[in-house]
Amino acid sequence: MHSDQKLLITGATGGIGLDILHQLKDQHRLNGVSVYVRDSKRNRKLLAPFLDAITVFWGDILDEEQLAPALKNQDVVFHLAGVIPPAFDENVARSFHINVQGTKNVIDGLEKHNPSAFLLFSSSVVVYGDRLTNPEIRVGDPLDPDQYDQYGVAKIQAEELIQKSTLNWCILRLSAIMGMGNHKVSGIIFHVPLETRMECCSLRDTARAFVHSLDHLDALRNRIFNLGGGEHFRPTYGEFVGRAFELFGLGKLNFPEHSFATCNFHCGDYMDGDELEDILHFRSDTLDSYFKEFAKTVPSWQRVLTRPFAGIVKWYLSRLSEPLKAYRTKDEAHMLRFFGTKTMN
Repeated sequence: MHSDQKLLITGATGGIGLDILHQLKDQHRLNGVSVYVRDSKRNRKLLAPFLDAITVFWGDILDEEQLAPALKNQDVVFHLAGVIPPAFDENVARSFHINVQGTKNVIDGLEKHNPSAFLLFSSSVVVYGDRLTNPEIRVGDPLDPDQYDQYGVAKIQAEELIQKSTLNWCILRLSAIMGMGNHKVSGIIFHVPLETRMECCSLRDTARAFVHSLDHLDALRNRIFNLGGGEHFRPTYGEFVGRAFELFGLGKLNFPEHSFATCNFHCGDYMDGDELEDILHFRSDTLDSYFKEFAKTVPSWQRVLTRPFAGIVKWYLSRLSEPLKAYRTKDEAHMLRFFGTKTMN
């Protein structure tokens, strides 16, 4: 980040935004950085370590008047604000509006007040839809989120708004982003087919890509990239969750048959992801290094205490499995969603 470069981050109190701020702070590059976030006790606490070095604009991404002052005099805008799953699915209509209209507000505000600014947008692998049988993904592939995934539809609409704008822009389609402690064990784990290929990327590597982009805007201008951790960070979903279960002391991933969905999810391997790495040089983590660090976050005493109750924990979790419930109750609509068929033996 050049000494006179002005950067605005929307949604700066999300996982990626906070890691960006921490990396910029460690590099003594917070001069000229602003953030636009909702005013709340949580956000004030999260931003406390940076308040002496950054400018904070408090506001709602849906309020154009509040947003306008933040967009003025910025050279670069990282647009990270939005609702992500599972919170997205708690109120789909409102979440969809926030993600699409919020992006439109940023675009409109920049075109009106700061048309020379560079907009960098975080999109998602979700736009490619179910790639279970064709997991090799490239940027030019069709965008085809499954019919149950309005989050993917919202990302596509936001991308289209950006591409039709008069701004300088770049879209990064993020793979499965893995941080420490940001993925909780819940019923959502059963929505993903165990055979799903899922190229991952650590949270810090993802944030590093955004930080490094500040020095490579010309190479990114008006282009779309797939952002992933590369060939050494490509497990199947079953492998990834299985390793996590072992580290938690939960043993094997032995759930009743039909606990996991067999279709209608996303993820895959980014076959062209090295193109972004060649520009930004952001990767440092692999699947093994991720789990080595992951293991440090689970105290040994926790694993010891969990093992005797692993069966009970997995029994409880299986009760949260919507695919299993759909199978047992012969719920045709949900069976179609999770298994691609209304009837199963």
